[in-house]
Amino acid sequence: MIKLENIKHIYFLGIGGIGMSAIARYFVNNNYSVAGYDKNSSDITRSLEAESCRIFYQDDLSFIPEPFTNTDSVLVIYTPAIPVTNNLFQHFKKKGFTLCKRAEILGAITKKSHCLAIAGTHGKTTISSMLAYILSENAIDCSAFLGGLALNFNSNLRIGSANIAVVEADEFDRSFLQLHPNWVLLSSMDADHLDIYGTESGLKETFKLFTDKVTPQNLVVREFLDIESKYTYALESVTADFSAQNIRIESGRYKFDVRYPKGICENVVSGLPGIHNVENAVAAFAMAYFQGVSPPGISSAIQSFLGVKRRFDLHVKTSNHIYIDDYAHHPKEIEMALRSARDLYPKRKLTVVFQPHLYTRTRDFIDDFASALSAADQVLLLAIYPARELPIEGVNSSALLAKISAKQKGLYKMDAFPEVIADTDVLLTLGAGDIDTLIKPIKEYLTK
Repeated sequence: MIKLENIKHIYFLGIGGIGMSAIARYFVNNNYSVAGYDKNSSDITRSLEAESCRIFYQDDLSFIPEPFTNTDSVLVIYTPAIPVTNNLFQHFKKKGFTLCKRAEILGAITKKSHCLAIAGTHGKTTISSMLAYILSENAIDCSAFLGGLALNFNSNLRIGSANIAVVEADEFDRSFLQLHPNWVLLSSMDADHLDIYGTESGLKETFKLFTDKVTPQNLVVREFLDIESKYTYALESVTADFSAQNIRIESGRYKFDVRYPKGICENVVSGLPGIHNVENAVAAFAMAYFQGVSPPGISSAIQSFLGVKRRFDLHVKTSNHIYIDDYAHHPKEIEMALRSARDLYPKRKLTVVFQPHLYTRTRDFIDDFASALSAADQVLLLAIYPARELPIEGVNSSALLAKISAKQKGLYKMDAFPEVIADTDVLLTLGAGDIDTLIKPIKEYLTK
């Protein structure tokens, strides 16, 4: 168990990561001295610097600030994405500093709280952000550690006075096994991170280990997932404990009724696009309901929930151009993003710019990626974003492009944008790498 009694300074390796930055903000808010390293400057690192974090972008020991050289008063937190060959990582390890993974410190921070953990290969960021917002809007002053920037909070961290924490439970590197949940919601278990788990069954076995941390009475699971629980949720189900019924679109927003164990909450309104976000709203409804929030209170908060940054963000809407950006980086997520765009703009040409994320994920799901992307009219592929990985022979965007059956397709470099999208109608940029750096130039170009 990590002890923070003698710790005065926290150094983060990979401080710009969405999960790491939330914890960095937590320690800043608790008056610790915070510094860190990241490979690149970003909106996240710049915002952290504005919040008094000292951040460096060189893997160079000379950039370690003097207060962070004392092994007794410094804790080093690192992301699994940091390679073991990193000079800073090797230095802290060899010098005997206390090192811990992000998940370990998150587990320590939330251990004594009433922990509501949201898990799943898809949907967990939106569900956890929505749940935290519902609770906060209904006089439950919760804390929240989120895997995205919730627009209502304008942050991935919320610090509240109540001893209750909403935590996004990340399955990567089996991180969520470090948590101590009181309630768990499981949204999905699609094959992913096979570089970690080896097989889909290996991933599902680990999800089972996580859900076993609570009793079935404190577990909410999306219907038809192979996990024993007392409560289930789904879309338009006649058997799930929580479900959306009478789904319709009015004035561009989804309206639906939520059936719950003791009745029906009518006319719930969500402004988030995509039928999957109706299901996400039902999931958040269920968890909030079990924390004592009234159905009308839940419904009111869902209506004013703004969503999460890079989750189907509408950046441009003019007579000539629609531009949407989304974090989708798994075939199922891409499939859902394209389906949502088709639902909203059924008769318009759909162009997708996609940046594959990781060589292993591209290798493991290349046929699924090709199938999902082929639903677009035009596909513009960027090179694979490697993140923590080294190249794999024969695994590249050219191999993926060859399997895509869209009418128009091609490979492009980042510096070809934004001009290459001049004639697009409905445009989606998708991916989890650095494709978000294209948002601003594309937005400016299309709104000229």
